[in-house]
Amino acid sequence: MKGDPVRLSNRLPIQKPTFSQLCISLLIAGLGWSSGQALSQIDQDLRIMYSEYTLGAVDLAHISADVIRYRSTIIRALEAADKEHFERMTESLPTQQANIQHAVDRYAAAGLRVSRSGRSEPEDIEAVRQSLDQYFSVASMTIQLLTQEWKASSASEREALRRKAEAHAADNGGPKMIQVSLALDRLLDTVADVAKDMQDEGARAIQYSSTFLVGGSFSIAILNLLLSRRRAVQDDEALNPPAKNQHTALLSKITS
Repeated sequence: MKGDPVRLSNRLPIQKPTFSQLCISLLIAGLGWSSGQALSQIDQDLRIMYSEYTLGAVDLAHISADVIRYRSTIIRALEAADKEHFERMTESLPTQQANIQHAVDRYAAAGLRVSRSGRSEPEDIEAVRQSLDQYFSVASMTIQLLTQEWKASSASEREALRRKAEAHAADNGGPKMIQVSLALDRLLDTVADVAKDMQDEGARAIQYSSTFLVGGSFSIAILNLLLSRRRAVQDDEALNPPAKNQHTALLSKITS
């Protein structure tokens, strides 16, 4: 092939962007960044709702079930026919208590909040802890009485300790168990209230982002059309000057 090869830059000339094009590009980039930030916040809120509230509610339900299982173990220990059966029943109680307290601590370690209606997760979780401590204290006293029963030397002493343990479990353990259940129910209601607030905030954020995105897109489109029309008029005037200017140019040529 003869001659110099045609350069790509000559075949595809690259023009510098105009000021209006730069402004539109910045507006589009700003609109995309703002929408991305809003969607990222919504995604984070959804993750929080799942990890701290959906799973948290499941943990609270497990705590309630574990407390009932603990109470059932105490009742079965009261009904034990011999010392070996009693020891077999009660050997799992420390592990059950530790699991319950660990579940409460794990939930308390999450980001606790206060709802718009004034329900407070920190206050409710503290009420659950206090009710559990009181119940475990009563249960511990019941176990101590039963342990003394199986160490008693006479049948009458064992019978007296058994009646005392049963009365203590019924008169003190029952009400404390009800307090634990009420505290857990209140905490679950508060969790639902806080989760509803987060859902409402997410819905408002989605609505705001959608309105902002649609409105911004229409504004940029209209601005682009206006600038394009103005640019086309300017180009047309440059290629086809008005008749008055042409006549003036012709007279200046003649007089010269």
